[in-house]
Amino acid sequence: MDAEKILDELKKGIVHPLYVLHGEEPFYIDQISDYVEEHVLEEGERAFNQVVMYGKETDFRAVVDEARQYPMISRYRVVILKEAQDMKTLQDLSTYLENVSPTTILVICYKYKKLDKRLRFTKLAEEKGVVMESKKLYDNQVAGWVSGRIKAMGMSADAGVSELLAEYLGADLSRINNELAKIKLNTGSSSRIRQDDVREQIGISKDFDVFEFQKTLGERNFTKSYLILRYFAANPSANPLVVLIASVFSYFQKMTIVKYHQSGNDQDLAKLAGISPFFVKEYRSAAGRYSFGHLRQIFFALKEADMSSKGVGSRHQDDESILKDILIACMYELPPEVKA
Repeated sequence: MDAEKILDELKKGIVHPLYVLHGEEPFYIDQISDYVEEHVLEEGERAFNQVVMYGKETDFRAVVDEARQYPMISRYRVVILKEAQDMKTLQDLSTYLENVSPTTILVICYKYKKLDKRLRFTKLAEEKGVVMESKKLYDNQVAGWVSGRIKAMGMSADAGVSELLAEYLGADLSRINNELAKIKLNTGSSSRIRQDDVREQIGISKDFDVFEFQKTLGERNFTKSYLILRYFAANPSANPLVVLIASVFSYFQKMTIVKYHQSGNDQDLAKLAGISPFFVKEYRSAAGRYSFGHLRQIFFALKEADMSSKGVGSRHQDDESILKDILIACMYELPPEVKA
């Protein structure tokens, strides 16, 4: 059963005695366990009938003892086991799963990895209750998820907002959800999110962020790229060199894939490069400004910059000098005899 179906049932008052929530994406696991914790029991019932336990701090006996107790002045008793992946005796809960209490709702949250389906515990969970695997989204799926989340929160957004959030925050769904909640709170009566709202509310500088830097490099705009470079060098704590190098490398890696498969359609290119279809046009345009030889030169320069940033064979001591080397490599293609 997926998260949407589980939440829909819970909102209708349909509950099961056992929920096992596992997988690499914690957002849906938290979303369901939070809903159970906050809504299944009335506020007056929770003091006597609800307990939250943590895997590191407990063992299976304590969980079973709580789950076997009868509810007081309530239909159900709720037991939530968080961080179950840290409980060494989790598999021993199989003894409880063989005969779950019909008056207890036991929610087991197993984060950041999947349960082994071959284990007796997992097989019993699938037989006796509801099991949900929360899968990590691929990078090119995040923008679509953001669009759906914006709609679910009763808002709309200008073109490019979802893609901007996905590019800046990556596939961290919990963080994206929190930032959207912050934007909704701070935009007041307006229910439409603009790109400027995103930049202002989550701290992306309109002119000086890594995505603007990538874009200006792709445009081979030396003047603006150098302006952003100077800003980065003056604010190293907010713009760590190792992160900048990795981001630029990722950008040119995606550009190379787009260039190599440029005859493909936008949807195929987006999937191959791991980017949103919204940005394919930009990547196509940037790829047209670089030869494959120039791209090889850039990757070599980025490798040298990465080594320099870590103090390996470095002839430069400051971030600005390392960034200048990257900029020069991106702006000017060396003739073949110099490369050799």
